[in-house]
Amino acid sequence: MTSLPTRNIGPFTVSAIGLGCMNLSHAYLPRPDAADAERLLRHALDVGVTFFDTAALYGFGANEELLGRTLMDRRDEFTLASKCVLGEIDGKRGLDGSPAAITRVLEDSLRRLKVDYIDLYYLHRLDPKVPIEESVGALVRGIEAGKIGAIGLSEMSAATLRRAHAVHPIAAMQTEYSPWVRNPEIAVLDACAELGTAFVAFSPLGRGLLAGNPNAANLLPGDIRGSMPRFQQPHLEANLQLIAQLKGLADQADCTAAQLCLAWLLAKGDHVVPIPGTTSIAHLDKDLATLSRAWPADLIAAVDDLFSFDAPSGPRYPREAQAQVDTETWAGEPLV
Repeated sequence: MTSLPTRNIGPFTVSAIGLGCMNLSHAYLPRPDAADAERLLRHALDVGVTFFDTAALYGFGANEELLGRTLMDRRDEFTLASKCVLGEIDGKRGLDGSPAAITRVLEDSLRRLKVDYIDLYYLHRLDPKVPIEESVGALVRGIEAGKIGAIGLSEMSAATLRRAHAVHPIAAMQTEYSPWVRNPEIAVLDACAELGTAFVAFSPLGRGLLAGNPNAANLLPGDIRGSMPRFQQPHLEANLQLIAQLKGLADQADCTAAQLCLAWLLAKGDHVVPIPGTTSIAHLDKDLATLSRAWPADLIAAVDDLFSFDAPSGPRYPREAQAQVDTETWAGEPLV
């Protein structure tokens, strides 16, 4: 196992770039077969990734099972994160932030992961029917029972973070953050820095589109991105033109567009930890190579200038998914 630069999430020291595991089992197509997914996970650990992120939602438990059978013989080498609240309800995606549901899903996650302890356990979404204090309280009881190490939130606002933090310190906030989704800069990124909460950036490569992944521009039927307005015409064509300019910046800097996006995120604060997902070992290695070079401030500033808040075309979520997030929106942001 090699070592990478590190950052802190609560009591844990993790590789400065982690691995989002969702697309090995869920949401995006094509998916790798089991052997390839297992090979990628083992390779990530071998090359120094020490932060792996999964959730009960992903594949309705299949992703947790994948990690459980693949990595747990090396359990002491990495920090494990999973999530509850957003998951399978009567065979469909749904929210249940009640303490009883959280307790039940935690037990299911422990079983699927083949562990008795999850380092970082997130509330995947805010359930508007349940006060955040009650949901956090259920996780505090998980800590007291020795089943959880630290508490995280996902896709929530600065105000909700502060309410949750008043109940128990919140180790991490996980939210979509990339050059084309800059909503965390409205309030929650600064709130995290103030409270000592790490900010975990999911989809740091624009769900593959910013990285130039051809699968992201030519989606297969059933790929969840097909429901997202930014991947639909006429928005897609406008966004591809914007991304071509990003590639131009990357070419001038002799790097990949993915590396430039990751460098941009890492420059946003020492408390920011991106978790790109990939099904390709080659892409993973290139992403991690971001950590091995210096990035000039003027190049990072050029990405800022290119991706103003209103530069991308279209909302980031369809109506139903947007209704399940608690994140801040900027004035004039298209939401439907």
